Amino acid sequence: MKILITGGAGFIGSAVVRHVINHTPDEVVNVDKLTYAGNLESLTEIESSSRYTFEHADICDKEDMESIFAKHKPDAVMHLAAESHVDRSIDGPAAFIETNIVGTYTLLEVARNYWNSLKSDKKSVFRFHHISTDEVYGDLDGTDDLFTEETSYEPSSPYSASKASSDHLVRAWLRTYGLPTIVTNCSNNYGPFHFPEKLIPLTILNALDGKALPVYGDGMQIRDWLFVEDHARALYKVVTKGKVGETYNIGGHNEKANIEVVKTICSLLEELVPAKPKGITQYQDLITYVTDRPGHDVRYAIDPSKIGRELGWIPEETFESGIRKTVEWYLNNREWWSRVLDGSYAMERLGSTSSNSHRLV
Repeated sequence: MKILITGGAGFIGSAVVRHVINHTPDEVVNVDKLTYAGNLESLTEIESSSRYTFEHADICDKEDMESIFAKHKPDAVMHLAAESHVDRSIDGPAAFIETNIVGTYTLLEVARNYWNSLKSDKKSVFRFHHISTDEVYGDLDGTDDLFTEETSYEPSSPYSASKASSDHLVRAWLRTYGLPTIVTNCSNNYGPFHFPEKLIPLTILNALDGKALPVYGDGMQIRDWLFVEDHARALYKVVTKGKVGETYNIGGHNEKANIEVVKTICSLLEELVPAKPKGITQYQDLITYVTDRPGHDVRYAIDPSKIGRELGWIPEETFESGIRKTVEWYLNNREWWSRVLDGSYAMERLGSTSSNSHRLV
């Protein structure tokens, strides 16, 4: 197969690209705009492969997308390109509407026209796989329920609302035009090459620098954590084995409160980096509780039994094994994250509706 992957220089996208090139015989065309979170250095290990091609392009640019489809003639699309940070969506929702909704619409139309041009044998195997989030389902606060593929949508933030909209568009293009689409919704990803605005990498890097470890509210918000390489394996299963028209929820079976995640990282650093920054007795002393995010969902939890039952995927990493691998990766790859923090992101607090001057460090 030749798979066109949008957002392949991002965190999850780059994991998918690496998985396809390293573990399958397939070809990859990576289409990425290279916004702040896109980083081609995450693909250094596979960039010289004869089965890998990079196209610097914006999914909102219809002419560019048409040219790329005509040039590469993909057998499948894995659509990961998206603005993905809730706090950034609170500060500036316009980019999320443009990329996540208009960009998905543009890509769907280009894919539909391309699909219609294919001969019957190629047309029957083509797939458009849209990768989304569990945040479209809203909040499970006060229940022991899990998100299933039948859970109704109740997005809370501009980010999750934009992703919910894109999910609906993808399903509509199947229902209305017959475009063979599949949707996946995943829980919180973590692992190597994660841009350090999210909880886990931010905690690791702030702790190493002796800076405050910001925790929203009381830190009891619960997330299901999914190791990114497990997710990449699941996504490849879906695009190659999944059934057209189906939705598959992908989760890690790892519900953890945010404060537990932060304390686990601190404990690992006590073991792995006992020589602390000057003035620090223990890493947990750096934990700082900050005003909660507006509209913050309290609990997300996914039931991934369908993908396990129908496609045979289960996560290989526990949270304990995955978080250790993640911390060790950041300790061993200072050069990568040092270049990421080149001034474009100063690890400041994002998503404060009253002011953007609150600093996390």
